[in-house]
Amino acid sequence: MKTISHYDFESEARERGFICVAGVDEAGCGALAGPVVAGAVVLPLGLELETVQDSKQLTPKAREKAFELIASSALAWATGQASVEEIETINIRQATFLAMCRALEQLKGIDFVLVDAWTIPGINFPQKAIIRGDQIVKSISAASIMAKVTRDHMMEAYHLEFPEYGFKDHKGYGTLFHREAIGRFGPCRIHRKTYKTFCFD
Repeated sequence: MKTISHYDFESEARERGFICVAGVDEAGCGALAGPVVAGAVVLPLGLELETVQDSKQLTPKAREKAFELIASSALAWATGQASVEEIETINIRQATFLAMCRALEQLKGIDFVLVDAWTIPGINFPQKAIIRGDQIVKSISAASIMAKVTRDHMMEAYHLEFPEYGFKDHKGYGTLFHREAIGRFGPCRIHRKTYKTFCFD
């Protein structure tokens, strides 16, 4: 059964006295190439966004439409990223937190954060980690879409530079085609060479 996101957690935060509640999620954590990107979104409470749900449950075309809808309807939104070099230096989890912090830093007046699954270290306001948050929390669903579409566009641009890897199709994830291309051509500069998911030797 498909899970539909809602505003219950945002409403609960408002009832506790918080005013500006942001949802946060990432895209690209499990990819073999490219940056990790985080989205942060503040939505008007109760705004009808039936098409906004976990980005993984939407087709690419539906995600693009949802991206435009969120961009025009959100009270505030931003994306942040951590580079391949940062991922390889501090590891993917810390790089994901860094991308989330960079997204949040662009938003003014945030006083509470809803995060998909994780607690972000080092931020200066209260937060709540919610398991399956990208599926059940509307602002986290929106953040997942902003992160995913932003990263997809970046990987499509990288495809123009490195067409042999097929980044426009798999966006850097470990498909059979991608793995075979790495075996044939070796890794390029945007591959995460420290990942154990694939042997680059």
